[in-house]
Amino acid sequence: MTHPSIYARTVPNKIAYQMAGTGKAITYRELDELSNQGAQLFRSLGLKAGDHIAFLMENRLAFMEICWAAQRAGLYYTAISRYLTQDEIAYIVRDCGAKVFITSPKCAEQVRNLVKGEAGEPLFFMVDEPESGFRSWDREAIAMPTTPIADEVAGYDMLYSSGTTGRPKGIKRASENNPIDLPNPFLKILCATMCGMNADSIYLSPAPLYHAAPLRFNMMAITLGGTSIIMEHFDAEEFLKLVEKYKITQSQLVPTMFVRMLKLPEEVRTRYNVSSLKGAIHAAAPCPVDVKAKMIEWWGPILIEYYAGSEGNGVTVSTSQQWLTHRGTVGRAVVGKIKILDENDAEAPVGQIGTVYFADAPAFAYHNDPEKTKRAYNAKGWSTLGDVGYLDDEGYLYLTDRKSYMIISGGVNIYPQETEDVLITHPGVADVAVFGVPNEEMGEEVKAVVQPHDMTKAGKELEAELMLFCRKHLSPIKCPRSIDFEAELPRTPTGKLVKRHLRDKYWPKAAKA
Repeated sequence: MTHPSIYARTVPNKIAYQMAGTGKAITYRELDELSNQGAQLFRSLGLKAGDHIAFLMENRLAFMEICWAAQRAGLYYTAISRYLTQDEIAYIVRDCGAKVFITSPKCAEQVRNLVKGEAGEPLFFMVDEPESGFRSWDREAIAMPTTPIADEVAGYDMLYSSGTTGRPKGIKRASENNPIDLPNPFLKILCATMCGMNADSIYLSPAPLYHAAPLRFNMMAITLGGTSIIMEHFDAEEFLKLVEKYKITQSQLVPTMFVRMLKLPEEVRTRYNVSSLKGAIHAAAPCPVDVKAKMIEWWGPILIEYYAGSEGNGVTVSTSQQWLTHRGTVGRAVVGKIKILDENDAEAPVGQIGTVYFADAPAFAYHNDPEKTKRAYNAKGWSTLGDVGYLDDEGYLYLTDRKSYMIISGGVNIYPQETEDVLITHPGVADVAVFGVPNEEMGEEVKAVVQPHDMTKAGKELEAELMLFCRKHLSPIKCPRSIDFEAELPRTPTGKLVKRHLRDKYWPKAAKA
């Protein structure tokens, strides 16, 4: 495990990154030279170690080239979600203090209004052919030396939460003047030790690169000397086709991708040979038990699940073998110690649901937001991501939901995830969201919004069928009192459901507050 600059000398012509759709690729030598030129350009623009850059672009080779340039120049690099609005993008660029902002023509519409020519704004660059107001990243970088800068030091991503429950939050780790080849111990355990990634690996990246896991796994694949195939966007059948074509050995996915693959016609699923897969890492959202069981039956016991946040304050991991004997778990802690706390901040007994905290774990801070940072910690210095769950007597963690999504109906706590996990298994359901809506007598009642496979079947008949289906598997109090239908639910490209976009329609006063 080392740095791609080393592989540039030992295996210069080996492909580092390749785009799945276009076939465009860069070798380790090209990656080394391009990232050197990027780092040289950053220095020529006056950026020093500890400064910030931000960028917004689609999945493409330039994305990873810029990350590696910033990494070897000691910069914080903030990749911004293409899912966000213009106001949210502008907020992140201001909040992170970016001195340079880089985008692409495909994203020009979203960022055009950022260029105002005002004092203190970042230098704006665009790859390919730049629009008016943007400097050419390609032309200025290619004019730089391909040799390393004299003061190489490790830089880090500073990513923002997806903003599914409010303003995005920047998560910043301390700049420690580390050498550029210092390994990330957790990623080394997860990727190399548990998932078997090495220099022979061919990694398939199906998700948007701006998200923490895809970005970090794509960098780890190259740190280990492997090759990464990057999908421009996820398609269930295309994923299977690529596994067979490139003999993919590892990939990192999210549960919605599993759901979409499982709901392909059987003749499509069995058409492709996926036997080359040795490890499928998944996280980002809890995986319904039935979905995961079917994936293990299909792919074999190669699924590795982890629970963590961009905050990096703790990690749990579960192998398929562990999961099969502890169905529904997200694993045991490998970074930090899990603590389940009740409403009085006291440790809850085994099996009792409470807020999940990490003790003896790495500290983190939300950039420019000391209040949010403070709320993430308790008096003992333990930190939480706001999730709710419980531990079994062997220390395995089970998540029940986000604390902010909990429904309180007649004084009873209801966790929507359990209801969602049942409804998603119905053959007519493509996606589902469950949350609380106002009820004059009970305070809240359970509401489901379903994305059907066939929108023409949406209506009272399907609603009744789904409600009956739910009651066969769950207590009536956990089942929806009503079901609405939408052609598509608001998920980020990384698979996270933006419930507030649905919930606010039913809580008009809260939405305005």
